[in-house]
Amino acid sequence: MKTTVQKIGTLAFEASTDSGHTVIMDSSPDVGGENKGPRPMEMLLMGVGGCSSIDVLLILQKARQQVTDCKVEVTAERADEDPKVFTDIHLHFIITGTALKEKQVQRALQLSAEKYCSASIMLGKTARMSHDYEIIED
Repeated sequence: MKTTVQKIGTLAFEASTDSGHTVIMDSSPDVGGENKGPRPMEMLLMGVGGCSSIDVLLILQKARQQVTDCKVEVTAERADEDPKVFTDIHLHFIITGTALKEKQVQRALQLSAEKYCSASIMLGKTARMSHDYEIIED
């Protein structure tokens, strides 16, 4: 796996991946950025949300659960001192579907958090990871 990050502005960068995708990242204007894209630390939270969501959906599909929508709201706290690592990360899943079994949803979140989501497990080395969920009947 390889990513290339190229300067494109004062503190803005374009990152490109082996899979052919690009994303713009920038710093906040209060430190000289131009707000052209998400902050790199925001990208980490997006990554953990995406990684965990993919796991949860795949696990629920294998359990033959009829999921029609999945949303995860990721919130985080950072240390006050440099390096300002994440200290707490919480994932709140909102899963919509037909006749979803709560036990299957709980199991999917647990498996993602403890076994499959490499982003979550990696960030869990420095941050307290937590998750909860709500189920919405479609």
